[in-house]
Amino acid sequence: MKPISTWLSFVYLMLASFTLAASPLLVPAWQSESSFEAPESVVYDAQQQLLFVSNVNGNPNDVDGNGYISTLSLDGKIIKQHWLDGLNAPKGLALVGDLLYVADINELVVIDTTQQKITQRYKAPKAIFLNDVAADAKGNVYVSDMMTNTIHRLSGNKFEIWLHDERLEQPNGLLVEGDNLLVGSWGNMTDGFATDIAGHLKTINLNSKKIQSLGDKTPAGNLDGLEADGNGNYFVTDWMKGKLLYITPEGTSTTLIALSQGSADHTVLLDKNLVIIPMMLTGNVIAFEIKK
Repeated sequence: MKPISTWLSFVYLMLASFTLAASPLLVPAWQSESSFEAPESVVYDAQQQLLFVSNVNGNPNDVDGNGYISTLSLDGKIIKQHWLDGLNAPKGLALVGDLLYVADINELVVIDTTQQKITQRYKAPKAIFLNDVAADAKGNVYVSDMMTNTIHRLSGNKFEIWLHDERLEQPNGLLVEGDNLLVGSWGNMTDGFATDIAGHLKTINLNSKKIQSLGDKTPAGNLDGLEADGNGNYFVTDWMKGKLLYITPEGTSTTLIALSQGSADHTVLLDKNLVIIPMMLTGNVIAFEIKK
């Protein structure tokens, strides 16, 4: 009979092998030109069959009017660099029908994509760093404010604080799944964007606003983009370390791809087997094919 320690080592090895085998295989699909100016978020418009890309184009806190939205084809070719100007430092994007919602420092900007113009600006006076945007099935739009541990909500025509809680730990990426809002936290900041404890995924019940952590709060990274894989797991970017992570419902994190710093708010197109990631510091957008 083998010693218990040997059997345990064997079991741990098999479990590790299973975890690795369960992670999806991603291979490079395309890479755009490096013409974007701090691209922060990308979202797909199925009706027009193109991607919208937000460009911060300057300091992410500056109200300078330099920010803009670009359009990009599904094979990585820039359609129009300046599809829409007149923004400051646009970050997260969410598309609901023909309306593109944009997080822009302390405003939620609404763009009619058919008319190609801004139709509404909702002020959030206490906001400092509006970041990601997500919509629920009822059409409510949620916006994270990373610097104030706050999530704002647009319901009807009312844009207000929906939840403020230090346990959000600098909320960045947002994703609505059923009755829950998933949050990718950046982590406890120390100096600038540096953290002493990196963030992890959390869930907020949309009805009770109860906050819970996925897993045991093990740090995963300085989380930015957050998208589902269709099987209960999540593709998540780590901005500071430049990674695409794969996180299970139990909070276990695996690095799928080592990128460069600045991997931001990506999109996942499951019907096309694509993960598309804006790279803020290199000014391009890269895509990977999900191999089945």
